Amino acid sequence: MALGPVMMDLRGTQLQEDERDMLRHPLTGGLIFFSRNFESAQQIEELAKEIHALQKRRLLICVDHEGGRVQRFREGFTVLPPMRRFGEIYGENRKRAKRLAEMAGWLMATELNAVGIDFSFAPVLDLDFGVSEVIGDRSFHRDPDVVSDLAHSLIIGMKKGGMAATGKHFPGHGAVAADSHVALPVDERSLADIRMDDLVPFERLVEYGLAGIMPAHVRYPRVDEAPAGFSRVWLQQILRKELNFQGVIFSDDLTMEGATVAGDIVARAEVAIDAGCDMALVCNNSNEVARLLDGYRREPEPTSMLRLARMHGKPVLARTALAGDPRWQESTEAISRLV
Repeated sequence: MALGPVMMDLRGTQLQEDERDMLRHPLTGGLIFFSRNFESAQQIEELAKEIHALQKRRLLICVDHEGGRVQRFREGFTVLPPMRRFGEIYGENRKRAKRLAEMAGWLMATELNAVGIDFSFAPVLDLDFGVSEVIGDRSFHRDPDVVSDLAHSLIIGMKKGGMAATGKHFPGHGAVAADSHVALPVDERSLADIRMDDLVPFERLVEYGLAGIMPAHVRYPRVDEAPAGFSRVWLQQILRKELNFQGVIFSDDLTMEGATVAGDIVARAEVAIDAGCDMALVCNNSNEVARLLDGYRREPEPTSMLRLARMHGKPVLARTALAGDPRWQESTEAISRLV
């Protein structure tokens, strides 16, 4: 049975009966964890197993686990530094920065896979223009070449740890001050300017085989009136055709303020999927998830289902084997010094 196009979340650390029903719904294809769902590594592993036991098809389970201020699981996991730390090291010693970024990617992937998490929405490929508080130190650097180089190393590490990477926030969120969680940011730059800067890391990482991309809830009116996540120009014409991206396009959370321009939750999902997204995220509002599952009438796209299936993790080590693994010991020691 194929994965559906809806990704939902949970209210707490244990499954509720209505959540079980929604997870079994044929339109549901994935689940994203947040800090409110986490008590310990053992608890989150058991919760993931319970979710997978609900049905024969294996839902995708993911989390935002970039490092720095965006790392949902802490106790029992290596605390990762913000990506800016690797950019700072890059200016002093490029080779060391790339080696550390690869270690961080491997740690992220190995530790998450070990508790049943398929992937993290990482890395951030936005450039640090110094104006966006919501991006800030989540970005590797201002220079697109440095971002591309370090992100590539992180992704190599993630792949060695059994995890596919998802770059965000296409085509770039770093040049606007507004936070799309609470507003609809508007970037007035031309496509030519965006191509020379923000698009560089996405284009290069696509060439390197990037598995997933998340578009921004940002409007670029000199390119298209619709925000990128609802724009066929950005997702179909530029990302799919010009950049030749063959992986999964995940919408950003459709409950964010930047997404409300598309209408109610069903309309938002329809517009996002029609624009080119393969999966629609609905977070922090279980009532909206229920409305979407009840009201969405589109048939799942077979190509999207094939893409989604490639996002399943491939665990390298069991959770109980991590502490005794020499590579884990070396990587944890090196990365912990950066925090």
